[in-house]
Amino acid sequence: MPINPIAPSAAPQSWRRDLLLLAVSFGALYFALLGGHPLSNPDEGRYAAIPREMIASQDYVTPRLNGVNYFEKPPLLYWAVAGCLQVFGFNEWAVRIMPALSGLGGVLLTYAAARRWQGRAVGLASAVVLGTSLLFFALSRLLILDMAVSMLMCTTLFCFILGVREAPGACRRWLFYGLYASAALATLTKGLIGFLVTGAVMFLWLLIFNQWKRLRPLHLPSGIALFLALAAPWHILAAQRNDTWAQFYFIHEHWERFTTTTHGRYEPWWYFIPIVILGLFPWMGFVPAALREALAGGWAKRKENADAWFLVVWVGFVFLFFSKSQSKLIPYILPVFPPLAVLLGGWWARCWADGAAARLRAGLNGFALVCGLLAVALVVAVTKPGLIREPGQAELLRPYAFAMAVVLLVGGVAAPWWARRHGVRGALGSMVATALGLYFCLMLAAPYIQKPGTKELAAIVVQKIKTGDKVYHYAEFFHDFTFYAQRTVGTVAFKGELELEIDAAARASGRFIDGPEFRRQWMESGRIFAVARTKDVKELFADPSFRYHLLGQSSAHMLFSNQP
Repeated sequence: MPINPIAPSAAPQSWRRDLLLLAVSFGALYFALLGGHPLSNPDEGRYAAIPREMIASQDYVTPRLNGVNYFEKPPLLYWAVAGCLQVFGFNEWAVRIMPALSGLGGVLLTYAAARRWQGRAVGLASAVVLGTSLLFFALSRLLILDMAVSMLMCTTLFCFILGVREAPGACRRWLFYGLYASAALATLTKGLIGFLVTGAVMFLWLLIFNQWKRLRPLHLPSGIALFLALAAPWHILAAQRNDTWAQFYFIHEHWERFTTTTHGRYEPWWYFIPIVILGLFPWMGFVPAALREALAGGWAKRKENADAWFLVVWVGFVFLFFSKSQSKLIPYILPVFPPLAVLLGGWWARCWADGAAARLRAGLNGFALVCGLLAVALVVAVTKPGLIREPGQAELLRPYAFAMAVVLLVGGVAAPWWARRHGVRGALGSMVATALGLYFCLMLAAPYIQKPGTKELAAIVVQKIKTGDKVYHYAEFFHDFTFYAQRTVGTVAFKGELELEIDAAARASGRFIDGPEFRRQWMESGRIFAVARTKDVKELFADPSFRYHLLGQSSAHMLFSNQP
């Protein structure tokens, strides 16, 4: 069976109606309670603090973290977050706007691409599958780079496959310009993977399925000019202003991150398999059937079904690329979700059109099994001592975990039952309802899921600090503190990800000191505020010669000073 059996609909009114419905529905899902909890450490704190420093310094070329040059990533997301902060103020909602917008944009993009490719029903189903997938939902509410870069990489690949399907003309030209522009913006968001990974997907598909004839016209000269006009200026300026930028950015952050364990993020080769399975909740059980139907005829008919195979090449290469990398984090795998959503959306649209509820049985059984396993895991996590290490966190999470377990158990039972009573519509509705119920509970539980931060202690410092006072982080660096306190700090006996070796000015600032120097300054007349994890100051506080005044304390952190 070909991947696109449902004829596309060109009715402008249905396009507008669908886009509005999807924007309102998923906008409500992604933006609800978005600012209801503090920033998490280290990621959200880091990606909020860097834009804050850009605003304070008015330097939008050299990113800085706590006043130290930070060359790990390009600045596009920092610029966008800085704009949101200036418009909406310095708050959690403002810093999380961009990932939520990126997630919503990914849903609308997937709808538009799938609809243009395979018809309205497939577009709607693909958008629903993507927008309600667990990992996609979760990362749309977290300030990290991966949602934005994933959306831009998907734009590149969708523009490519739609472009090669178009006859020469204005539409094809604009699709290819969209390819070049989105690849440039992805490069400005997270570096060279923005065009290398997407370029490899396109090249492999063209090579394996011998689709070179469909590539022309490629609009290559004007496309490269557009790419360079967007991506090159910042790279040139960063290199001109910072002697250490090129080596750190290209070698340390790209080559060594992929080929070595330098970054301390090594995971086994199978790391992303359970993440994709759980991240696709509630749709994971239907992937085998969707693949079988989309690739009907198998390898023998690969040329006739080359467009469907493009989605498989997309998923396969991205999955293998990041699995091969020596640096792995959960969000890296996010770009495989839109093509999987299109494969699943096409299958669900065909089931809906055929009314073939019997075809859902295996997938629904998988859904019910996962619901049961997740429900048990949630209950065990909050009731078995020691599984959650943060003091008191398990008790705070217990009512939310029980609520999620109930939602999952009811959904796991209801979906097969509703499928028997009401066919495909009943199954689809009950699964979406289960996912939404789970996500609503997750929103409410969000303040208690993340590790405790330093927002409350930063507020005390803001209230008490005067000109000339010093602030140190003892044996750690708390990213969120610098955002909430609106200032840079010193650190004691800790460097972490502050790359002092590439920033001579930061090394010479005197803010980064060792323990003996901290004790010496502590005895002077100037006031010092110090923030530390409770467990890191036990030995210090046990020393009777160390006199301090406790100004504030949270469940995991302490604020103390050498003066009342």
